[in-house]
Amino acid sequence: MHNSPHALSATAAITLAMRIIGLAGWSGSGKTTLVTKVIPRLVARGLRVSTLKHAHHGFDLDTPGKDSFMHRAAGATEVLISSGKRWAILHELREEPEWDLAALTAKMSAVDLVLVEGFKRDAFPKLEIHRSANGKPLLHPEDPHIVAVACDTPLPAAAVPVVDLNDIDAIADLLLQHAVAIEQVRSV
Repeated sequence: MHNSPHALSATAAITLAMRIIGLAGWSGSGKTTLVTKVIPRLVARGLRVSTLKHAHHGFDLDTPGKDSFMHRAAGATEVLISSGKRWAILHELREEPEWDLAALTAKMSAVDLVLVEGFKRDAFPKLEIHRSANGKPLLHPEDPHIVAVACDTPLPAAAVPVVDLNDIDAIADLLLQHAVAIEQVRSV
């Protein structure tokens, strides 16, 4: 038997400390850019951070012609690829319905914070990312799960906290302040 610290299941008691918060906003608002800036700040604070990104279209992480691609194309439901540096599981739904946020987070390894990009209709706290140049309306106050807004212009009429889109430390503070236990999302 292999005694690896990574052998713990995602549903072990360690997940009680896992918290989750989303980043919501229109396409082009800078969600991905913000995630790549805030993760290093959170990691510097000693947190283990994972992300979960929803894609609105089919996507492929595998390269045609590679063994793992051929395994999936042949009909495998899951293909696990492993090396000395990383591992990944590719799961084909094969006409099954798309998994919900609860099922997906249950597959994740235990970390301190999960940042979710997408799943904007799900009931969990979200930080809205808003760029006035996009010309799109705010999601807040229509979405009651928006707990704060990171914006490139002042929003004096906002009913939630507003922070400058370039103030990464303040954004990290808001994410940590409003993140909820992952069990709250899994039980919805």
